[in-house]
Amino acid sequence: TEYRTLAEFALSLGLSRKEIPFTGLSIGELISRIFERIRSGGRHVIFVIDEIDYLVKSQGDGSLYEFTRAGDRIIPGSLSLVGISNDLKFKEDLDPRVLSSLGEEEMVFPPYNVDELKEILKERAAIAFEPSTFSESAINLCAAMAGSEHGDARRAVDLLRIAGEVGEREGLQTIDDTCVRKASDKMEHDRIEEAVRSLPLQNKVILLAVSRFIGGTNTGEVYLAYSSIVKKTSTELLTQRRVSGILAELDLLGLVEAAVVSKGRRGRTKRIRLLLEPETLNKILGEDPALAGLF
Repeated sequence: TEYRTLAEFALSLGLSRKEIPFTGLSIGELISRIFERIRSGGRHVIFVIDEIDYLVKSQGDGSLYEFTRAGDRIIPGSLSLVGISNDLKFKEDLDPRVLSSLGEEEMVFPPYNVDELKEILKERAAIAFEPSTFSESAINLCAAMAGSEHGDARRAVDLLRIAGEVGEREGLQTIDDTCVRKASDKMEHDRIEEAVRSLPLQNKVILLAVSRFIGGTNTGEVYLAYSSIVKKTSTELLTQRRVSGILAELDLLGLVEAAVVSKGRRGRTKRIRLLLEPETLNKILGEDPALAGLF
């Protein structure tokens, strides 16, 4: 949260937990105490905010505006802001006043290429694994898979780690390509499960409605099933248009397939199909107290 982020910043400046309680201060008061700490010590501070786009989208950019306007309030100290984001369009979400005050310098770091990922993985593998327990081919495959997905070094390292766990579980002496492919399948399975768990309740109900139709069905049938299910929950009934919009969102997440099918002279219709096993879906949704009574 915005409060927790600012509180951690304040504590890193040497303010005590008594001065910065877990709750109770307004954001304005918290910022004032940070500014006073910088001013009184003549400190020259660099405040680095990772995933700054998430903070702004969830909490707003009010704090950023205050920091960019610190000016005389922190002299003889100074404050520089570094925001890190994977969203290149992040600045479009900022208030024009914040943008004009930032005076920012933008640095864009290109994704890692396959060769760079290989070097990263070789360094990590040498630390994590015993000598001769991983093949060059497995390293190359991890790098190639991650390189094809935006050059994500974190994914590459996770892939190698899980491949190691697969090999250990199967009692193998060497991590090979098969371990890497099994690790990739597991990561995709885990990603889907986490995506379902994090859905809003309405989206979960709609997903449950889709699962009622083995082989898929049209939007109208999904809406009828949704209407029946939602009556058994504490949520309100959405319009068919809104449900269609949520189905499109679920399609983007890779949880359903919403394909347009031609019906000849009768025009076209959208065919909705679940992309994960109904048993898996029921297990995950059954963990939600609001839906547990449906299973």
